[in-house]
Amino acid sequence: MLDITGTIDVGDPEAVGEAVAAIFYRRYPGQDFAIIAKLYNDFGVLYRGELPGFLACDTSYHDMQHVLDVSLAMARLLDGYEIDHAPECQLGPELALMGLVVALFHDSGYIRRAHENVVHGAEYTKIHVSRSAQFMAEYLPTVGLASMVHSVGKLVHFTGYEYNLEQIELPSVKHRVVGALVGTADVIAQMADPAYLEKCRDRLYPEFELGGIARRQLDDGSEQIIYESAEDLLIKTPQFMQTTITGRLEGQFDGLYHHIAAHFGGDNPYMNALEANCRHLEELLKKNDPALLHGSALRR
Repeated sequence: MLDITGTIDVGDPEAVGEAVAAIFYRRYPGQDFAIIAKLYNDFGVLYRGELPGFLACDTSYHDMQHVLDVSLAMARLLDGYEIDHAPECQLGPELALMGLVVALFHDSGYIRRAHENVVHGAEYTKIHVSRSAQFMAEYLPTVGLASMVHSVGKLVHFTGYEYNLEQIELPSVKHRVVGALVGTADVIAQMADPAYLEKCRDRLYPEFELGGIARRQLDDGSEQIIYESAEDLLIKTPQFMQTTITGRLEGQFDGLYHHIAAHFGGDNPYMNALEANCRHLEELLKKNDPALLHGSALRR
């Protein structure tokens, strides 16, 4: 699986780690980023189920490829942000590395621990962000990054919905920018994926069912149906994408997605692909042919 530019294998932790390290070394010359290779290696070990005490990732939507895609988008966003700002307003290498760590382990909470009595990682959907914070709190001290633990445990919540982002207390405005960049990378990487629509149908909906997102128990004991089927999820996806752009990317994340254009010399391939996915699905829905939502027509 290649990234949005068709040049990097986002199914290969080593390949993505090398690409990310190259961005960091170019942006912050003279800094030592040897830790990046270690982080990506350990990420691969975790997701393949080779880390003692943990099982392999079994969430097919929130999988290794998704996270590698997000981490690559994060590195590009960081680079673009720094290009667009004067030196005194830039984030700098330490905060940039912190943001990369969060991006790389933001979904680690889906990984089941060997002793846990659950059948599938998607059962942790509603609390996976807090679980990701816990994983980083245990892991980062083992690689010399204990100083990051407090901040990353808060920044990772910019990728989820467990907390109101405005209520998250952070050490500085720049930390909040890092959180918004991580959240932005998470959104644009997945929605720009050429297979995004297929993945929503075939992978995300089953995760929503297992995670209690498709249906919700109300206080009176009745059940509210959010998505009654994979087809229903697709029908509601264009509106979700538009709401995410206006409410999440432009609103909560302050339009920071624009900065990735600086990395690409003025173009924004992520937003181009995201918008193309939305238009493509809207065109299929206009044809009012259910067969189109069940076949291969979803892939652009």
